[in-house]
Amino acid sequence: MTSLDMFIIIIYFAVLVVVGVIGSRKAKTSEIYILAGRNLGVFMLFGCLTAVFLGGSSTIGSAQLGYEIGFSGVWFVFSMGLGITLFGLLLLKKVTGFKLMTISELLGKLFNVESKLIGAVIASIYALMVSVTQVIAIGSLLSAVFDWNLIFSMLIGGGIVFFYTILGGMWSVSMTDIIQFLIMTVGIFLIMLPISLSKAGGFGALTAQLPSSYFDFSAIGFHEIFQYLLTFTLGMMVGQDIWQRYFTAKNVKTAQTGGILVGVYSFFYSLAMIIIGMCALVILPNIENTQNVFTSMAFETLPSGLLGIVFAAVAAAIMSTASGTLLASSTLITKDILKDHFFRDITDKQFLRLSRMTTLVIGIIAIVIALWIQELLVAIDVAYALLAGSIFIPIIFGLFWKRATAKAAFYAILSSALVILGGLAIEGLSSSNPILYGIVVNIFVMIVVSLTDRSNKTKVQESRTMDV
Repeated sequence: MTSLDMFIIIIYFAVLVVVGVIGSRKAKTSEIYILAGRNLGVFMLFGCLTAVFLGGSSTIGSAQLGYEIGFSGVWFVFSMGLGITLFGLLLLKKVTGFKLMTISELLGKLFNVESKLIGAVIASIYALMVSVTQVIAIGSLLSAVFDWNLIFSMLIGGGIVFFYTILGGMWSVSMTDIIQFLIMTVGIFLIMLPISLSKAGGFGALTAQLPSSYFDFSAIGFHEIFQYLLTFTLGMMVGQDIWQRYFTAKNVKTAQTGGILVGVYSFFYSLAMIIIGMCALVILPNIENTQNVFTSMAFETLPSGLLGIVFAAVAAAIMSTASGTLLASSTLITKDILKDHFFRDITDKQFLRLSRMTTLVIGIIAIVIALWIQELLVAIDVAYALLAGSIFIPIIFGLFWKRATAKAAFYAILSSALVILGGLAIEGLSSSNPILYGIVVNIFVMIVVSLTDRSNKTKVQESRTMDV
């Protein structure tokens, strides 16, 4: 790294801090702090939705998969983008009528306060875990760039993200997301991808030197592809960070258009990162820790100046996800746990102050947990498995099956979460089976308890009709 590269990255970080300070003046109400005033257009929403899920695990993880398995690694990121698109097309209109801020709020309207509470706990844990992975990623990046100690790098990188998020909330996050989206697009598509291909000898050189399996989108097997779709597509469809971004749109049509664009972009972004990883296998075939594929490739191929822009692009991808998931976790805890159960009569100004304090605490917790996590892809798998396996089914049943009851939803969420955690503990954190166990248990409990719960069924349905 030259002084020019470091200067570019430092300027980028300084801009984010300035946006946070401006955001603290803009976010005068909880509506602006949590949902940016619900007035984003198509481009703004598209950029924000894209930035929130294309983070460190998506960027660094996709390059790693390209190095290890080739084109079939595309399913990791594309399944996430597909989930965002499907939510916009299939569920958004149903959900919009409830005028929500959080996903657990919907559980409360569909069922009862107990379902809302347990949903808030699980969804906030998911968002927190995703934030943790981004703290690890930004720490690893800064450590490689500036040759800093990893712990110090996590504190600096995580601290910058959490600073602007705490001050300006969704307004700051939206503004920084657009900056980050543009930097990501330029850095990956216009700089890193073409230079990587050029250094590797072109796409023809890849086909000549790499195994044919690297060019097969189904090489990982249909079982693994199904697991990606099950874990990440369903997880994105019920992710608080995704819902919260959708709710910032000025209308449903705008939101759906933005969601479709995200699905298309996710495929090409994933493919670009996969190809970069494949180029790295040709140029640097002996990388021991494959999590370092992207950074190693950047150092090997990029000239001064461009190296700083590309690392700023990676930092942008990481920080946008970190800020979005941090705010999502904070919103769930503040609104659906603290306000509902401990601070029911506070004013909007007091609620805004409570939101900032909660965001600060969650940010500190995320940094502390990050020091204990080593593998990005494993950590993200655990987060999505818990969310998709326990929350998705009750929401779908609640929206589309009139006989679903509150008692069934509560026990379905609780039992499936325990099954998933138990399965991960027994079979290992990298096992993909626990999410299947959780979904099967979830469906079974929802159907059986709903059909046998005669006492609550009528009451729940009447309440649900009134809420809509």
